[in-house]
Amino acid sequence: MSELEMTASASYLKRHTEALVKDVGLEAACTLSRKSKATLGRYYSDAPEHAERFMPINVVAELEAAASYPHVTGALAELRGITLSYESNSRNSPTNGGVNSDVIALSQRFAQLMAEYNQSIEDGVISLNESKRLLSETLAIQEVLMNMKLNLEREVQ
Repeated sequence: MSELEMTASASYLKRHTEALVKDVGLEAACTLSRKSKATLGRYYSDAPEHAERFMPINVVAELEAAASYPHVTGALAELRGITLSYESNSRNSPTNGGVNSDVIALSQRFAQLMAEYNQSIEDGVISLNESKRLLSETLAIQEVLMNMKLNLEREVQ
């Protein structure tokens, strides 16, 4: 990769690195990682001089342990075409409520996604903040679908 251009996957990783730092909070990320604000900023900067600079994996692990979602791990998986199962409330525990409640949750989340989309395209342009809200709703739908999958797998056993 030349210093002047960044690959799409590198840019994608940098965006998710930024999301991770912002999720944890810049001050907390500095404390947890023992890195300065400037150093953390370089890890997600898309400036040509920082195109080949990425957050070390041990720092990613420390920050993701404090984050609400494993942003960089998820991005790496997506780049390889892998779908991760992530339960934010409790790790490796089955969900309660069953498939019926999952279907209701899925329809509610989809309705919310469509409402966000409708609001986003009113002016004909989807802004960065609108894209982030749409992404957030899409991730919520993915979580509901994963819960549904786990419930269905339990029912067939």
